[in-house]
Amino acid sequence: MAAAAAVAMAEQVVADLRDKCETPAALLREVASEMAHEMDAGLEKEGGSRVKMLLSYVDKLPTGREEGLFYGLDLGGTNFRVLRVQLGGNEKHVVNCDSREVSIPPQLMSGSSSELFCFIASELAKFVTDEKYANKSNGKKRELGFTFSFPVKQRSVASGTLVKWTKAFSISDAVGKDVVAELQTAMEKQGLDMHVAALINDAVGTLAGARYHDKDVVAGVIFGTGTNAAYVEKANAIPKCEGELPNSGDMVINMEWGNFCSSHLPVTEYDQELDKESLNPGEQASISIYEKLMSGMYLGEIVRRVLLKISLHSSIFGNIDHTKLKTYFLLRTPHISAMHHDETPDLKIVAEILEENIEITGTSLETRKLVVEICDIVARRAARLAAAGLAGILKKLGRDCNAQDQRSVIAIDGGLFEHYTKFRECLEITLGELLGEEASKSVAVKHADDGSGIGAALIAASQSQCRNVE
Repeated sequence: MAAAAAVAMAEQVVADLRDKCETPAALLREVASEMAHEMDAGLEKEGGSRVKMLLSYVDKLPTGREEGLFYGLDLGGTNFRVLRVQLGGNEKHVVNCDSREVSIPPQLMSGSSSELFCFIASELAKFVTDEKYANKSNGKKRELGFTFSFPVKQRSVASGTLVKWTKAFSISDAVGKDVVAELQTAMEKQGLDMHVAALINDAVGTLAGARYHDKDVVAGVIFGTGTNAAYVEKANAIPKCEGELPNSGDMVINMEWGNFCSSHLPVTEYDQELDKESLNPGEQASISIYEKLMSGMYLGEIVRRVLLKISLHSSIFGNIDHTKLKTYFLLRTPHISAMHHDETPDLKIVAEILEENIEITGTSLETRKLVVEICDIVARRAARLAAAGLAGILKKLGRDCNAQDQRSVIAIDGGLFEHYTKFRECLEITLGELLGEEASKSVAVKHADDGSGIGAALIAASQSQCRNVE
């Protein structure tokens, strides 16, 4: 009887989770409408919306006609990458692309701004020095696109002051400084004749990289450890855009949509606890719940919290030591993806992950099936809310209705989308459900690999081409 009661208790926890995570199409359409509304409010004035809608100052995206040798620098974590891209002109062809990844010494992540950027510039100089394309610059200054995935306030396409560091960085004297100017100064000290043509983030890079190959790409989205989106807006639809409108008539908007919040979001007790215990209470708590419901950083942690509740209220995991299961972020999203995709008859992979990561052994097949169900509920909610965000962008652009003559492509990068197959499939099916059969025919979702790196070089190329034309 005791065993049956334990199973019943665990099943009740899962049933409650399923109920609280429900995302019917009607609710998702409300989320999409609110996203479109918040986008409008964010374009109206600074601080008008929780969705920041930052001007990227990128008003010219690659067309495929770019030609020449360009560089990319991608700094977003404990490593950075430098890239060299040879573009072939009208063929929409990347003739050659090679790159190098460099680890940043830990002491430089909390040292001085000068030390960090001098190290980056020295590695960039080494990369340039051993290039086999040295003679292809034809005496021109080399041009670089800089992907910098930290919060910056931009005033132009090639300048931006650092608002704050995130991740493992804490270089206080860099805050408030123009990161492009810091890099430019460091390159000059290295004797490196290179010009930073553009400062972008990874969502803008994804948009640019995909647009190079397909003129119908309207948005670039990241679904990885975190999430963000960038899209092409008409410049005359941005009231907060001061001064002369760009000649192209367009402006790429960096949405920073992780901050989106809506009363329609299906939030559970586990999400609320996670939000309260955020690393940055008062700053990330409550205001970035959208990101916490659907990005790779948090999905494994939500599952861990559900498993902890089950283990505290039932005995289906046996008599276990809860120390491991109480450890924050012990379960990562790759773990829940592996369990979710387990197709072995006895769910052997689930058993191995439970044993190796949280020291739960000897589980029954029934218990392992329950764990897979929890993974499914959490991942499905994430994917369906992600699709609602995409529908919101299309709604804002007036591309959510039947428009057979107007093809719309959304380019997506990030490990969650690339590697979590069930997440990706659910997102695509849900977007079709929200748009309807006819409108779906003119919308495509594409995986865009390595946008943050090659996209930076491509934006540098498009900026260079426009200057030459002018």
